[in-house]
Amino acid sequence: MSRKRTRLSSEEEMSGKLLEMGSGEQNGSETSFTSSTNLPPTDSIQSLQTAAPFSTDPIAIAERERCHYGRIPRAAALAGTAPRRVRVYSDGIYDMFHQGHARQLQQAKTVFPNVYLIVGVCSDSLTHSRKGRTVMTEDERYEAVRHCRYVDEVVRDAPWEYDEEFLDKHKIDFVAHDDIPYTTEDCEDTYAMIKAKDMFVATERTEGVSTSDIVARIVRDYDIYVRRNLARGYSAKELNVSFLNEKKFRLQNKMDELKDKGKKVMTNIGEKRVDILTKWEEKSRELIDAFLLLFGPDGRLSSIWNESKGRLMQALSQPPSPRSSPPPSENGDSHSHSPTHSILHFRGSASPPPPKSRRYETLWEAQADVSCSERVGESEASVQRQLTDDGSDSDDDYQDTSPYL
Repeated sequence: MSRKRTRLSSEEEMSGKLLEMGSGEQNGSETSFTSSTNLPPTDSIQSLQTAAPFSTDPIAIAERERCHYGRIPRAAALAGTAPRRVRVYSDGIYDMFHQGHARQLQQAKTVFPNVYLIVGVCSDSLTHSRKGRTVMTEDERYEAVRHCRYVDEVVRDAPWEYDEEFLDKHKIDFVAHDDIPYTTEDCEDTYAMIKAKDMFVATERTEGVSTSDIVARIVRDYDIYVRRNLARGYSAKELNVSFLNEKKFRLQNKMDELKDKGKKVMTNIGEKRVDILTKWEEKSRELIDAFLLLFGPDGRLSSIWNESKGRLMQALSQPPSPRSSPPPSENGDSHSHSPTHSILHFRGSASPPPPKSRRYETLWEAQADVSCSERVGESEASVQRQLTDDGSDSDDDYQDTSPYL
């Protein structure tokens, strides 16, 4: 007992010093009531260090035994002149514990100065029979509530309705809950007796946040959450999904992955677009110069085309006819009218060699020269016969009777 008294006295001294310095937790909730002072620092430190005990734990039993129960009037509780901590009780289902639950407990904790908050959580059997099926089990809901920093004690398997025995057992001074009437089969308002005893403290609900709203969102986006859990490794059996739906959801996941990759690629392209335009501007002049050098009027391609065109025209054109003049005669005549001389001159005329591309035409001309030579020989023999055709047998007896001689 001496150690306990020493610890309590030291805690009271520490709390007194902290209160004098003005430290403590402020009430940040928007409620229908106003707290006059700050919370004791010892409660805040304890709630942050350990989870709240259950009502059957030795710590909670010891705290209850130290309390000299006699209900504190509302005026003394509001003024902060109560001889002990004000024991406030709040209850609920607290399924899928969210910020609306936390704010409601914060309001109950700060309704009076120096509050010891007791929270009752209903069991699964009672909740399923009165309200409906829950997402979390009762043990999960117990643990969620006892780890809230505003809670000092948790009552498991809390009753749906209150009686004097329950209030006396837990030494409850006030009950905190929202002011909406809760009807049952037996009564129109579960908190009617509490309100009649002036033990009811109203708290405000957080608009737009409730367990029913969260469940509705999950049901509405059912496909999305199933696909997410399939991607995280859950089996179709665990999610109660048929074989065809599983394949459909997995295909949708693959399509979404492809879309995300496409978006990332487009984002990267957008980031690099400025760099690409800058580099293109730098390289554009070089590309234009290279294009003009190759395809311009004085470009390399035009030179190659003109050179090839000239060679092609030279190969397709006919060679020029030979036009060499005969040698001068002895009498000084520049031209000879003798057919034999003309024929011999034609045979002796020189012509340039044909180009390489006309090697087949050269062979044809050689054959033509041979036939021409034969015709020239025949012509000479005929001329000779004409010259000697005077009835004589030899050339010695030939007399020229031409009047021009």
